[in-house]
Amino acid sequence: MKRRDIAKAAGSSRFPKSIFFGYLGSLLLLSGVHIALLLGMQQAHFNEIILIHIILIFWGLVAGGLTLYTRYQVRKTYEIPMLKLAEAASKISKGDFTVRVEPLNKPDKFDYLDQMIEDFNKMTNELGSIETLRVDFFSNVSHEIKTPIAVIQNSAEMLRRPGLTEAQRREYVETITSASKRLNTLITNILKLNKLERQTITPNATEFDLCDQLVQSALMFETVWEEKDIEFEADIADERKLITADPELLPLAWNNLLSNAFKFTESGGTVTLREYSEGDKVFVIVQDTGCGMDEKTQKHIFDKFYQGDTSHSTEGNGLGLALAMRVLQLSGGEIAVESEPGKGTKFTVTLPDN
Repeated sequence: MKRRDIAKAAGSSRFPKSIFFGYLGSLLLLSGVHIALLLGMQQAHFNEIILIHIILIFWGLVAGGLTLYTRYQVRKTYEIPMLKLAEAASKISKGDFTVRVEPLNKPDKFDYLDQMIEDFNKMTNELGSIETLRVDFFSNVSHEIKTPIAVIQNSAEMLRRPGLTEAQRREYVETITSASKRLNTLITNILKLNKLERQTITPNATEFDLCDQLVQSALMFETVWEEKDIEFEADIADERKLITADPELLPLAWNNLLSNAFKFTESGGTVTLREYSEGDKVFVIVQDTGCGMDEKTQKHIFDKFYQGDTSHSTEGNGLGLALAMRVLQLSGGEIAVESEPGKGTKFTVTLPDN
């Protein structure tokens, strides 16, 4: 429903004027019947006691009929819908998020109770989504933690075998070290993401030079692009670009975007980092000539633990882009992705200019 429709529904009544006028008309009509009965019985010279009893019985039947009709209207209008809501709420409290309550009227005739039922159904959908995310999150965390632990355990068992060469020992030690680093990164990212989503980390917005920060983040990957023989192109303004944001949080976004770009770009490819201003916005682009992504993958890349290219799954844990997106949201920024399989990926970050 549109906003104006919701306002209209909120102002409507479950007891329309037709019921009021129906009651009024019925009572006026019955009053006429009462007078007619009274005059008729008087002309027929009925005994006064009999006359009184007939009038009392007449109004007793009228009162009983009106009471039963009122009870029917109250039950149909309020009691039954509220009982359905109460039953649905009880099921939700026991963990059943599939329950739905049907509105009483068609969408074009919604009143405030129908709107309340619709909002209840939306809330149930949201709770079901949250529960699914919670289950998936713990399932993914368990899997991601279990994998490096299993690697560490197996390598440690191999180290206990007698007769190993020095080369074999070094290999197992390097495997344990690598798995330990991956486990440490996973736990660190989970804690950071948890704090960011619960907003226990409050951005400390100060003015700083974005260009210098981007350069420093890029230099952290100098060894990577040299070892993989990747051409790195930086198109960053020579002058300072001052923005107001948290200088400690934003590098989490740049590091994750650059890390992914170098990870998914093969030897001989190109990674580009570009910064420019336009109007009241600052744009940062991280582009690569790597494997790219299809549309399905692009829809999920910001989901926790999602990894579209499983061939690189040992190099990450699927939290980087979720972490980057949350950091940018807290900084008042946005992030968009453009990609095509086999033709690379382009991430565009938009931040407010000072």
